[in-house]
Amino acid sequence: MTLSTRGAAKAPAVLVLEDGRSFRGRAYGAVGETFGEAVFSTGMTGYQETLTDPSYHRQVVVMTAPHIGNTGVNDEDDESGRIWVAGYVVRDPARLPSNWRSRRTLDEELQRQGIVGISGIDTRALTRHLRERGAMRVGIFSGGALDDDTALTARVNEAPPMKGANLSAEVATTEPYVVPAVGTKRFTVAALDLGIKGMTPRRMAERGIEVHVLPATATAEDVYAVAPDGVFLSNGPGDPATADLTVVKAVLERGTPLFGICFGNQLLGRALGFGTYKLKYGHRGINQPVQDRSTGKVEVTAHNHGFAVDAPLDRISDTPYGRAEVSHVCLNDDVVEGLRLLDRPAFSVQYHPEAAAGPHDAAYLFDRFTSLMEGQRA
Repeated sequence: MTLSTRGAAKAPAVLVLEDGRSFRGRAYGAVGETFGEAVFSTGMTGYQETLTDPSYHRQVVVMTAPHIGNTGVNDEDDESGRIWVAGYVVRDPARLPSNWRSRRTLDEELQRQGIVGISGIDTRALTRHLRERGAMRVGIFSGGALDDDTALTARVNEAPPMKGANLSAEVATTEPYVVPAVGTKRFTVAALDLGIKGMTPRRMAERGIEVHVLPATATAEDVYAVAPDGVFLSNGPGDPATADLTVVKAVLERGTPLFGICFGNQLLGRALGFGTYKLKYGHRGINQPVQDRSTGKVEVTAHNHGFAVDAPLDRISDTPYGRAEVSHVCLNDDVVEGLRLLDRPAFSVQYHPEAAAGPHDAAYLFDRFTSLMEGQRA
């Protein structure tokens, strides 16, 4: 990525997809160039949480909501210490934010962190293109020569694809840290940081859990050195086929209660012997309908995933760790949204139960995790 933070508001810009289609607009955020995987998010709010979610590492996010930036940027809602998206695409940026917590405009924050974006393009047309053709590599260019689409397309096609990308270690903490329990401590959880959002350990801490957040490279010895009552596998970016499953399998062998979300769901699936595959354009946003098959209840959930677990929906499966079933399913396309072991205390979901900035339909899953840990103590 090369960039300048000067003149962003006026510079012409162009977005070029790997198949050669281009969209011309104005620079938004930093001026320069950036590359990544073009994906779209259907959330109408929560853009600050999206931008700072490590799961979006190396992705250029297209916002389907036309008007972005209304509430500016505050100092409380970040999900990590920086913006992780590779680029940002909006149709109509807010001219002036209005919110009592706002400290600066979204454009200013993108410039401050060197995030190259584009505004003033037909994001509806771009989203429809990605729905029809699938997520693909993309480049955003501003502040230089923009006339030769053929040359720019060639540069986009030189960028690495998301399939086969091993990214967790690039976004995870390098040193362990502890989020203390709120009130009386009830449990200790070792959370493997594969790209964890800040709200996730806070949701556990609210339930009396002391959370030890460990690097993605942590070993099974590192995990059990904190004497955990349970183990948590976080969300994160990249292709789950590249991940090391040693820790997951060790936890399953020992029968320690296990809870995984998003990337963690995919790692549990692979450890159980299921495959994973890349979705055509993925699920991203805060309005995805998912059914909990054990209760029949439908939840509106927050998603960011481009890969999914390939597990049978119509039967219980035999795995090296006992019987497993698909516990949750997406009502839009029947994608596997959760797994549950029937003979060991382990389960996972493909979405975000911490749900910053909402919805909160799935918060009960943290209570389900505490129930598993209580059951092991009984």
